[in-house]
Amino acid sequence: MSTTAAVSGNNLFSSLSGSSAATPTANEAGSADRFLKLLVTQLQNQDPMNPMDNAQITSQMAQINTVNGIEKLNVTVEGLNTQFAQLQALSGVSLVGRDITVKGNRLAVSGGKAEGSFDLAGTAGTVKVEVLNGAGRVVGTIDMGAQDAGRHAFTWNASGQPDGNYSFRVAAAQGTTNVATTPLMRDRVEAVRTTGNTLTLETASSGLVAWRDVQAFN
Repeated sequence: MSTTAAVSGNNLFSSLSGSSAATPTANEAGSADRFLKLLVTQLQNQDPMNPMDNAQITSQMAQINTVNGIEKLNVTVEGLNTQFAQLQALSGVSLVGRDITVKGNRLAVSGGKAEGSFDLAGTAGTVKVEVLNGAGRVVGTIDMGAQDAGRHAFTWNASGQPDGNYSFRVAAAQGTTNVATTPLMRDRVEAVRTTGNTLTLETASSGLVAWRDVQAFN
């Protein structure tokens, strides 16, 4: 009997899968061709006293159909990813010159007024916002009282402070327990970059910001 009889009913599909893994760029026609060659070899070299039954052959045919179906699905998903990246890029271009909200504590004062926001992780009985100048000195305080969990906006009247960039920090507590806060700031989109399926925004103050990190579009 030929030495090719080692390709048995139990390892035919494994042999095909191993070949596909070694050459991931093989197309569907190539996979089907290899399968048929292995199946013919197996039938030619099977034990005549214990031949494969129809159920075995049907099972292996179903497995190759599954492989081909997965290959088709992968091609479809890759196409959808490409289209999604293109849509993201188009959306990003439309944001150039617009303001977005991102994580950060910069506070831009213009015309004696500044606006900022923050997220509260939970309900707080007391919330206080402190505004700091470039030297890190507190130059303004906003007492916001009790606040629920979620996003909150505030406006600071600069009270004679010069226009420019400041920073802020938020202190929140529920009784004696501090409540986590996330400062948010407005920034302006100046350009967009695309790398593969990733869209990145170039901003005026925050540098490069991933699309997924944008909290809001203003």
